[in-house]
Amino acid sequence: MARPSERILVTGASGFTGRHLCDRLRASGHRVFGLTQEPASGPDHWRADLSDPAALAAIVRDAAPAAVVHLAAISHPRHADTAGIYRTNLVGTLTLLEALARAARKPDRVLLASTATVYADPGAEPITESSALAPTTHYAVSKLAMEEMAKLFAAQLPLVIVRPFNYTGPGQHEPFVVPKIVRHFAERAAVIELGNLDVVRDFQDVRTVADIYARLLAVPGVAGRTFNICSGRGVSVRAIVDTLAELTGHRIEVRINPEFVRASDPARFVGAPAALAAAVGSLSAIPFATTLADMLAEYPRTATARP
Repeated sequence: MARPSERILVTGASGFTGRHLCDRLRASGHRVFGLTQEPASGPDHWRADLSDPAALAAIVRDAAPAAVVHLAAISHPRHADTAGIYRTNLVGTLTLLEALARAARKPDRVLLASTATVYADPGAEPITESSALAPTTHYAVSKLAMEEMAKLFAAQLPLVIVRPFNYTGPGQHEPFVVPKIVRHFAERAAVIELGNLDVVRDFQDVRTVADIYARLLAVPGVAGRTFNICSGRGVSVRAIVDTLAELTGHRIEVRINPEFVRASDPARFVGAPAALAAAVGSLSAIPFATTLADMLAEYPRTATARP
């Protein structure tokens, strides 16, 4: 497990989650090495493709990480390049794990980010780590395949798999629904087109998720386990709209666009965080209204957030 001032490698370091996690780890005194597809932003960052075994082997050798957090992925479920989803999420992870397994100094912990969308529609029941699995998109299938493939490295690497539910926060951009709604309120738009307003999802703040990941690198006894990253509380799209209306003092006309209504989407998708809390301790979650207010603050010229 990672201790203070350890060397930690984060893939997808320039992404939405990666930026927050790197900030969190540096604040704890770790030296963070970032792997991105963007131009290197500093001496501890590398630009590399997950499909390049030689490049990954060299990065692992030079970083010599005590821990690895693998976030790099094609994360939008309806990404246009279906083959690319599997190349990145499955084959790219395989290439990384092979490099780590062959390293002279193997990491003490490897955290792999999967997704809660590997689960079946649970109806009204909270989803536990033992709930039925039934992915319905190529993204979710690629992540479940990644989990199964990673098990083949369990004897060589101390793996922890996380299945995050929905999360959002400062820095997230469209096409995800929460930043779309936030932007419309920040710009004081008259109309917004959305899908089903009454679907309920388990939303967390990305900064809470980053804190959980950092804790999972530090606590003992979690290697070989899988954890839901969730709050256990559901929030509807309608409630998000209502909260933003209260924060901004602006009312917006919501029009339902049938193209945004997906019959396959579960009405309620909420996780059970008991196993996670038992492993990392109590979770100091950021209130969702605070998350939305902080996202509004990214539009300082047009948003009029009120306390």
